[in-house]
Amino acid sequence: MISARLCLISALAAVVQILSADFVIARAQGQRPLQLSISPPSIGPGDVVRIDVDGAAGERIAATVFGQKLTFAFDATRGAWRALAGVDLETKPGTYHLRIQRDGTQMSAREIRIMTKLFTVRRLRVPAGFVTPPREALEQIARDSKMLAAAYAQDTPQRWSDAFIMPVNGAPTSNFGTRSYYNGVRRAPHSGVDFMSETGTPVRASNHGSIAMAAPLYFTGNTVIVDHGARLFSVFAHLSALQVKAGDVVTPETIVGLVGATGRVTGPHLHWSVRLNGARVDPLSLAAATQR
Repeated sequence: MISARLCLISALAAVVQILSADFVIARAQGQRPLQLSISPPSIGPGDVVRIDVDGAAGERIAATVFGQKLTFAFDATRGAWRALAGVDLETKPGTYHLRIQRDGTQMSAREIRIMTKLFTVRRLRVPAGFVTPPREALEQIARDSKMLAAAYAQDTPQRWSDAFIMPVNGAPTSNFGTRSYYNGVRRAPHSGVDFMSETGTPVRASNHGSIAMAAPLYFTGNTVIVDHGARLFSVFAHLSALQVKAGDVVTPETIVGLVGATGRVTGPHLHWSVRLNGARVDPLSLAAATQR
């Protein structure tokens, strides 16, 4: 009990010290101290972290964390700056530093603790082609990789606003981050969530953006990537049909394609994944983080 109290007192002292440092710097420059909030309270690999900064209206706020330069947008209704940071699904547990700048001046570094998260492990026996692609597919796979890299390299102003909505009706499976072994061979972690929908079900864009790519790929079949701006991308895969083309502007309700079973899958479903500043994050965490 005494040890726990000492740890709590130590943690509170560290927070007070950081807040005091912010106050001193701000006061020396004739500024109001910043009020910072970080959510969710417990953060793990694959989570989207929302950072709200109050007390800096009319100023420039910048920050870095997890090796990412964050993009802040001003929320006029709250009078606060807001940014999203992505914790990649393979980020190691530990302490990371959020470094904040105010009008170009370093204000402070806040600690963000990444907790351990246990992901499901599954072991499957599948046809050999699901483990090792045939030689004749290697050229297409190489082309696909270049196309994906070009799409994710786009860096446009923020287009999304308000909360992200589910791309189809119905509950998604909770399989983000699942570690799979096919015939004893470990595959890449599952970087999205799946919706078990019928073939032909319309798929919504989930938020504002533009189409960065709409094309058939070897692994994911008919695939659409929506660029929501500020290096935030949605990926919709295994579609039976594409309803958009590269360059199209979309809204949350725009139908980008239809659910299908194209690519390397065993049945019809929608795979929805998200990239944020290069990090592979849980789309459900994105939806939660963008709620007001």
